[in-house]
Amino acid sequence: MKSSYKYIAKLWKKPKEGLGKLWQSRLIEWRRGNAVVRVEKPTRLDKARALGYKAKKGFVIVRVRVLRGGHKRPRPRTGRRSKRMSIRKTLKMNYQWVAEQRAQRKFPNMEVLNSYWLAKDGKHYWFEIILVDPNRPEIKTDKNIKWITSKKHKARVLRGLTSAARKSRGLR
Repeated sequence: MKSSYKYIAKLWKKPKEGLGKLWQSRLIEWRRGNAVVRVEKPTRLDKARALGYKAKKGFVIVRVRVLRGGHKRPRPRTGRRSKRMSIRKTLKMNYQWVAEQRAQRKFPNMEVLNSYWLAKDGKHYWFEIILVDPNRPEIKTDKNIKWITSKKHKARVLRGLTSAARKSRGLR
């Protein structure tokens, strides 16, 4: 007998087939909404729980929409000598890391714990970010997550210390 989390995970292997019309309506709704939205409950409960989410005060889920493509910077129009007019660099962050940073900037009093992929269409990616409030007493007393309250974990996503950031940096 499988647990309910196994069934949820199986459903998310091929969400377009598994969720059908619900999948389409969700994407339409998410496209119309804001880029960073706080969500009541995680859309993928199995993934959120595996990455450290708990249904208690101090944990917040945020859905972030990121535009696909366009990592390359536009070529400067004028005001440089020809040697400096070319574009050599591209952004070396993956989309998930970009989404985590946007969530961190929107909620500066929280810390990014982890994140996971949610959806993708021709124009956007969606990720759900698990944020933790390090100032909550529920977090400070929880022995499994209280490590995030220490000063050395401040703004960890901006320093490239989350799982997605470490993967993007070639450390995983």
